[in-house]
Amino acid sequence: MTYDPAGANPLAGNPLETRADMQRALLGLFDPLLPYFSTGNARVRLDAAAAHFDRSAADLEGFARPLWGLAPFAAGGGHFAHWDRYAEGIANGTDPDHPEYWGTIHGRDQRMVELAALGFALALLPEKLWDPLSPRARDNLVAYLLHVRQFDYAENNWKFFRILVDIALDRLGVAYDRSPTEQYLEELDGFYIADGWYRDGNFRRIDHYIPFAMHFYGLIYSRLVEDEHARRYRERALLFAEDFRHWFAEDGATLPFGRSLTYRFACAGFWSALAFADLEALPWGEIKGLCLRHLRWWADKPMTHRDGVLSIGYGYPNLLMSENYNSGGSPYWAFKAFLPLAVGEEHPFWASPERPVAPLDQTVVQRHPGMVMMPCKGDVVALVSGQENRQMRFGSEKYAKFAYSTRYGFSVESDERAFAGGAFDSMVAFSDDAIHYRVRETNEEARLAGNVLFSRWFPWPDVVVETWLVPSSPWHVRVHRITTSRPLFTAEGGFAIPRRDMEADTLVAARGSAYAMGAEDFSGIRDLASTVPRDGLVQKAPPNTNLIVAKTLVPQLRATLPTGQSILACAVIAIRDTGAVPSLWPSAPAAPDIAELDALAEQSKTVSAIKAPGRLP
Repeated sequence: MTYDPAGANPLAGNPLETRADMQRALLGLFDPLLPYFSTGNARVRLDAAAAHFDRSAADLEGFARPLWGLAPFAAGGGHFAHWDRYAEGIANGTDPDHPEYWGTIHGRDQRMVELAALGFALALLPEKLWDPLSPRARDNLVAYLLHVRQFDYAENNWKFFRILVDIALDRLGVAYDRSPTEQYLEELDGFYIADGWYRDGNFRRIDHYIPFAMHFYGLIYSRLVEDEHARRYRERALLFAEDFRHWFAEDGATLPFGRSLTYRFACAGFWSALAFADLEALPWGEIKGLCLRHLRWWADKPMTHRDGVLSIGYGYPNLLMSENYNSGGSPYWAFKAFLPLAVGEEHPFWASPERPVAPLDQTVVQRHPGMVMMPCKGDVVALVSGQENRQMRFGSEKYAKFAYSTRYGFSVESDERAFAGGAFDSMVAFSDDAIHYRVRETNEEARLAGNVLFSRWFPWPDVVVETWLVPSSPWHVRVHRITTSRPLFTAEGGFAIPRRDMEADTLVAARGSAYAMGAEDFSGIRDLASTVPRDGLVQKAPPNTNLIVAKTLVPQLRATLPTGQSILACAVIAIRDTGAVPSLWPSAPAAPDIAELDALAEQSKTVSAIKAPGRLP
């Protein structure tokens, strides 16, 4: 082979232990972009794939997003040799008479997103991006920023984008009407739930946008502005850190959950922002460890193209899992992880010895996102009910599966007309024709009783499913009560594990159980006295459906449900310890009594995520 996909990763071989290591990582990730700057330096076009917005906005995205890392790097004293390119690019991109003009905004627009990075960089580094501009270029830039802020921003984290532009205008001494700024700050407070948790807008989604957007921008604000909002942002971040640390495994992997995962190590952005804001939400050594271990987790992943440019995808290049707003420049929101470069070597973030994460020794209940975090020997598994996203592709897979894992990720389906070949990891799928299928998309009800999740959902109007998720580490138990007016085919999957070439894995399927054993991992599913018999199957999932590895195996149970009421129950396990299989596999937990589960559902509390007022029809 002439191409080592992991070796093309600019993080490969970097120990990522010190400030100098992080500086080198930033420049290593940026340098592959240099050949793609336009002649006038206002645009960076990385590939031919399209997002829903126009090409000039996509080119601005490629230009602006690296500033999330470059600006703190330079503010902390790092030498970056290409500020002249950025100054020229800003001058040309905001000049209506220049061929590389970024385009005039006429309403809600992707340019609003990217100008937040520019506002942040201008606030930190006016000597690099403002002082070199001619008087005419300064006038054009100010006019561009004032023009964009007159339009309404989306009802979610986007509201912070105008606030960051306003901070830049303040730093540059530009006069403007500040009343909309205060209005947006108040509206952002309307997304706050409690205990450090937000929603990203009034929708049933509480995902990585809470740490790498809502808290990230709030912490930046708290360093650059001193007011009551800044104080609240800091107080909320202190609370949030206690919960969010449980989204990370001992090896640095975070929980792949929700949309925009192509931003990759932006998931460390919250820990990075704590350093930038000088806020010790956890002991500094623990914050440092959470941040740097996460970066190290990416160092051996084939996440770039041959030239070292970050790909759209997660563990490897994968357009299938992307959102329609992902262009070639989108992954560079990952540079949010480099905020600690703004603070010096003497800062306690860098001066403190790195501390390992305290491993979970029991389940941790997070009522607001509707998660039960479960320890699994180096992995973290989240049982989930209460979230949804029906606006975006694969919203069901990204938000509504029963379980998500830091090690095994999750899979998206590649064909909605392939019931026989679906992956269905951590889902149950129903079909009335053995071709098309339905899975959980939304919940009519989602509740927590202790550490047991209950949900009621409708794959069709005439089919009701009640689901209980019960932790029993390293297993978890699922119980479904299905009431249907017609017979249905069903398939229920365990976790997806890597599949080797040459059929080297062990696949075992029987009545009532199935498991797969690979080079390092074991995944199994056992039926627990369901009212209909189920046959085991190990599905060789369609390629490029899992976020972390391109080829996977998923153990499944399949059956046909009769008209009326049926109970399906199973125990599911996945572990990175094939030597433990002989003792673990025969010892699956028993199914709870359905009457006891009904009683729990009656005593439970509603998951916060489901109470969002702005649910789409």
